[in-house]
Amino acid sequence: MTDDHAYTPETLVVHAGVGRYPHRPVVPPIYQVSTFAFENADQGAALFAGREQGYIYSRMGNPTVAALESCIATLEGGYAALACGSGMAAIHTALAALLKSGDHIICGDTVYGPTCTLVEGFLPRWGIEATMVDPSDLEAVEKAFRPNTRVVYVETPGNPTLVIADLEAISRLAHQRGAIVVVDNTFMSPILQQPFKWGADVVVHSLTKALNGHADVVGGAIVAKDEADYRSFRKVLNHLGGVLPPLESFLVHRGIKTLALRMKQQSESALKVAEFLEEHPAIDWVRFPWLKSHPQHELARKQMSGGGPVISFELKGGLEAGRTMMNSVKLCSLAVSLGGVESLIQHPAGMTHATMGPEARCRARITDGLVRVSIGIENVDDIIADLDQALETASSRSTHRAQVGAG
Repeated sequence: MTDDHAYTPETLVVHAGVGRYPHRPVVPPIYQVSTFAFENADQGAALFAGREQGYIYSRMGNPTVAALESCIATLEGGYAALACGSGMAAIHTALAALLKSGDHIICGDTVYGPTCTLVEGFLPRWGIEATMVDPSDLEAVEKAFRPNTRVVYVETPGNPTLVIADLEAISRLAHQRGAIVVVDNTFMSPILQQPFKWGADVVVHSLTKALNGHADVVGGAIVAKDEADYRSFRKVLNHLGGVLPPLESFLVHRGIKTLALRMKQQSESALKVAEFLEEHPAIDWVRFPWLKSHPQHELARKQMSGGGPVISFELKGGLEAGRTMMNSVKLCSLAVSLGGVESLIQHPAGMTHATMGPEARCRARITDGLVRVSIGIENVDDIIADLDQALETASSRSTHRAQVGAG
């Protein structure tokens, strides 16, 4: 099978990037090497000069890593991909290639906490201006453009509020002004959302999440839509050095083979859990793209093919009730990350988004009582039962505290 065949995503996750190797292995072998020997001095010179294709040094390219990159590019419908040592390495590399001193970036205010810190805390040190906006407010996005705006960066659905950016409209606004649109597609994966179809220019991923899916690898990826951007990203990655090693590449590639199955079940289970939470008397509000109550439900249905694994909600007891609930779960693990086979629960304000600071969290509508759950592949009834008993514990303690305070 070749990667450019018009197969469905369910087939591509199994076969994309496998290619042909000596002895025809069913999966790409692990090339656990740092350097590759040349046939002669002329070939070595030709490889370094780019006149001949091949491998030189694993920071610059490796067959196992290349197999994963081919797979990811195929799934996203891009020109080529680059595997990076972490999601943040991918984001840093992409922005380092696209921006220079004097440029301006517009960034959605509902992004992963360290992404916000990179954009607001580090880029200005290098002479790059940044404006954070609500990506669901197209008027605000349009007003944020400046003559020197080079990049618009959005994560959709946003982390952790699940606000959704209209990729088609934002891409149109950006391209009219000569800017490039970078989309973090981690929450959805290419199975549920393909940003290039809606006008995006670059896609980034945390491979740690859904694509790997098994909580045993930290990695990231950049997918370029055209050759010029790819070559620019490759040059920066080679020099900054944030590459993904061969073993980790093999593990992510293996994880991708079940991506379509996992995302289908997780999306279906997450909808059932979200519906349960929405009807629970202890819950103040719930956000999940496939719920009709989501403010951008119709947009979600337009540009996504599933709701994904992540749900955000707030308990009526606020921060203290949320803390009690998270300490009371038995099946769900109290841990950060998302998109894996196991269900995880965490408190964004005190964990993944703590580095943003209270002002930035308030701007991004990340309340102190917000709880984020990533639904795994366990039986959905077991997940609901665990959340139900934890909510009952939180409600009971909140009632007891209220009674003690009244007394």
